[in-house]
Amino acid sequence: MKRRLLPLILSVIVLVYIINTVLFSLDETEIGIVLQFGKPIRVLSKAGLHWKLPDPIQTKILFDKRVLVYDPTASEFLTGDKKNIVVDMYLCWKIIEPLKFLQAVRDRGGAELRLEDIVNAEAGAIFGNYPLTAFVSHDEGEMQLARIMNLISERCDQRAQQQYGIEVIDIKMKRLNFPDENKPSVFARMWAERERIAKKYRSEGQERAAKIKAEANKQKEIILSEAYEDAEKIRGEGDAEAMRIYAQAFGKDPDFYKFLRTLQSYEKFLDEKTTIILPGDMELLELLEKRGSGASHGEE
Repeated sequence: MKRRLLPLILSVIVLVYIINTVLFSLDETEIGIVLQFGKPIRVLSKAGLHWKLPDPIQTKILFDKRVLVYDPTASEFLTGDKKNIVVDMYLCWKIIEPLKFLQAVRDRGGAELRLEDIVNAEAGAIFGNYPLTAFVSHDEGEMQLARIMNLISERCDQRAQQQYGIEVIDIKMKRLNFPDENKPSVFARMWAERERIAKKYRSEGQERAAKIKAEANKQKEIILSEAYEDAEKIRGEGDAEAMRIYAQAFGKDPDFYKFLRTLQSYEKFLDEKTTIILPGDMELLELLEKRGSGASHGEE
């Protein structure tokens, strides 16, 4: 009985081994290549169950077909105005030609090393055509960083597709810095530039303030002159009206008017400490004499 089961067990083991080496599944995120004695014979791009001849006749290689992100180390470059900058970038890429990718770089590690070389070469060539102000500037018109990075992406994509079957989707700059030995001089230039701009703004502000003050003073003088003119006009009209009223009053009762004006004149120059010597026939003394006479009669 045991002798009969042994061949059956061996057959089952061999069958399972063959099935495991012949059948395999391809995930939605993968792309595969079937090789026969190391030579590519078939590309598999549709997810599902696939087959191949048992190892070592045929083997399979699977690649990730999703968008991948590579973050290379920061590199130092020279700008068009001979300024050293340290740029930290990252790039997004994916495999579009599996056969070319396999033949050129074999795996992801090899691909990223090639991509780093391409990015550094293209970035160095392009950065050398632009001054530092194209990367770092307070003036929005001078900044060309987006255009520069797009140009690097386009050139790297052309080379990567042609040489490695890789599409470079995008390259972005994470950080821009200066070498440690250059930072003091760079910061000194930045400080001087900001100081120059601040002085310019201050002088423009002072000039504008002087214009505003001059205009305000001008308006002030105009308003005061107009107000003085109006005041004089009103005062003249008031004096004229007063003279008219005085004239009317004088015309109605000249003696009373004369009496009132005489009293007003007394109030202006007479007080308890005043001593005056006047001729006896002066009209100003008439009321005083009458007042004195009235007082004497009252005493009597």
